[in-house]
Amino acid sequence: MQKELLASIKAKTQDLLAAPSCSKEAKAAAETWLAALGSGNEKAATAAYAAVLRELIMPVDGLLAFASSPKAAEIFGKEGAAAFLKHAQELKAQGAAYCDCPACTAVKAILDLVE
Repeated sequence: MQKELLASIKAKTQDLLAAPSCSKEAKAAAETWLAALGSGNEKAATAAYAAVLRELIMPVDGLLAFASSPKAAEIFGKEGAAAFLKHAQELKAQGAAYCDCPACTAVKAILDLVE
């Protein structure tokens, strides 16, 4: 794998790890991928990493479903959930495919680099 591409993926992986919205599954996948760097197994590790990230990125329709759920109201409060739902609806109206939280943004950037 090209050094520049690897460096870009690594930088976006650091963004993912720093994101407050990074799930434990995404964190584990990122750490596993980082541990594989320099092992000569980067290509296979990157493919496995991308496969996990594809499963974890939140589609905008999933975001809408969550934002309108009782769980969102429980987490964010009634007003917070309403604002979150409005944001999700705006994303959908703008044609966004995925959530725009820091973790999903980093995941999308990583997937764009590897695919």
